[in-house]
Amino acid sequence: MFCNRCGAQLQLDFNVCPKCGAPVESTTPVVPRGRLERHLRTVSILWIIVGVLWVIPSLGLMIFSRAPRMMGDEFVTHAFMPPVLFSLGSVFLLVAAGGILVGWGLMRHERWARTTAIVLAILALFHPPFFTALGIYTLWVLLPANSAAEYDRFSKA
Repeated sequence: MFCNRCGAQLQLDFNVCPKCGAPVESTTPVVPRGRLERHLRTVSILWIIVGVLWVIPSLGLMIFSRAPRMMGDEFVTHAFMPPVLFSLGSVFLLVAAGGILVGWGLMRHERWARTTAIVLAILALFHPPFFTALGIYTLWVLLPANSAAEYDRFSKA
């Protein structure tokens, strides 16, 4: 290693050049953080938030399905609507659980979480505008081949 100012030979532990007093620049290469490392935590948090937000309509539909007096007096309404609303609330609850689990799995670098997040991101593309944006962002972070290699490295650590 040599001084950039005077050309004197330097040892690795020198902070200044002994000949001219110029500060010695570090030759340790700075490894830039990859896209996955910069954005994985944000994607994880967004999926958890989306999951929690799906819990609200889910519980609302499940509770509303138990209150048939609010739905009217017709027989069809009393016989048909509670099971439909409860079923829809159950589906929403599954979506909520999926979002929360994917976010948690991505934060913990679980092997299954990347693939599951990609599948959910593709499904989210069909629900504009917010879920489409989340789906695009998730695919942008997780889908490239170098992201797959980086995620595998994280999950092994």
